[in-house]
Amino acid sequence: MEHHQQPEPLSSPELAALRRSMTDGRLAMTRRSLLRAGGAAAAVIGGAGALSACGIPPAGRTDAAGSADHSAAEKRVTFSNWTEYMDVSDDGKHRPTLETFTRRTGIEVKYTEDINDNDEFFGKVQAQLAAGQDTGRDLIVLTDWMCARMISFGWIQTLDQANLPHAYAQLSAQFRTPAWDPGRAHSYPWQGIPAIIAYNKKATGGRKVESITQLLEDPQLKGRVGFLSEMRDSVGLTLLDMGKRPEDVTADEYDAAIARIQKGVDTKQIRRFTGNDYTNDLDKGDIAACVAWAGDIVQLQHDNPAIAYTIPKAGYMTSTDNLMVPNRARHKKNAERLIDFFYEPKNAARLAAYINYTCPVDGVREELAKIDKALAENPLILPDEEMAARSHSFRALSGKESKEFTQKYSDLTGA
Repeated sequence: MEHHQQPEPLSSPELAALRRSMTDGRLAMTRRSLLRAGGAAAAVIGGAGALSACGIPPAGRTDAAGSADHSAAEKRVTFSNWTEYMDVSDDGKHRPTLETFTRRTGIEVKYTEDINDNDEFFGKVQAQLAAGQDTGRDLIVLTDWMCARMISFGWIQTLDQANLPHAYAQLSAQFRTPAWDPGRAHSYPWQGIPAIIAYNKKATGGRKVESITQLLEDPQLKGRVGFLSEMRDSVGLTLLDMGKRPEDVTADEYDAAIARIQKGVDTKQIRRFTGNDYTNDLDKGDIAACVAWAGDIVQLQHDNPAIAYTIPKAGYMTSTDNLMVPNRARHKKNAERLIDFFYEPKNAARLAAYINYTCPVDGVREELAKIDKALAENPLILPDEEMAARSHSFRALSGKESKEFTQKYSDLTGA
């Protein structure tokens, strides 16, 4: 029996980051559903506190992965995802893409929106996974850094690429080789989440804002700049602006980036650090320019032509939310068939048209243009090769590094 590294309880700064993510983090408030995070937040935050208090059971076992697959006899799959992360009919009563999958395959999908935050979801399932038990879920969607953590514990099954012909063929080159999952052995991207620079042309007097240097140093933006409370995006963009690679950032380079952002705080260049509650201030012009998530900007531009964005020449940050099959899942092959279904361009286009984040599937442009020509031409949703080449991801951190980096960023932001 092979043992993996022991999961550790969340530190106070990591718990604080969880609370921020729940109340105003990425995906917490989209244009379609401004209230969806409110009801669950209190219960989730309470659960996170209990997680840190009770500690974590022993680490998982690799021999837990190979349980019997009941896909052939049980024509169903249980899919856990984030809220507002699946296409819904106009009347809100149907999920057209999932229903198409069921009609084609005969596999019923039990779809649950029970992922509100990476750390909170980890707290839900870690005891079962560590004990080699079925979580009751066949397919889950988590962000890359949490995927790396769970894969390192031996809690995620290796995918059978023979069941994933479309996914294998259609996965965009930009997402093919993450350091945390070589060869995509355990995961496939659900969506990409670019962090870029956004600005309000009315608030800047028509001037473009094109770099982190400009955000931190342009006197005409003083007091009207926003940075994200998500460390990997704000620090990652700052590192790129300094000519450093977030993929292999050292502790000294991280400290230098923190010091640079700290200067922006000390000089009152930076107005505040935000989750995606920056959208209201940017829309009104109270924030003139900021670090922003692409999906928010696509949605804001629907209603406000003054909202613009820049892909910095130095590069931009992209994280991914990823599909994975946890150990002991009863319906692995059915889950793989569902992953593959979403890598067919027509189905990927339906999803992209609704979500507005970066689609990880090649060959989607023609199908998306049938739905919405403007979305098909938007490089935030379908990056061209030049833009994709400028994408960077923050490297996976050890538990010790995560605590240290999070503490430093928490001290900086005052969270």
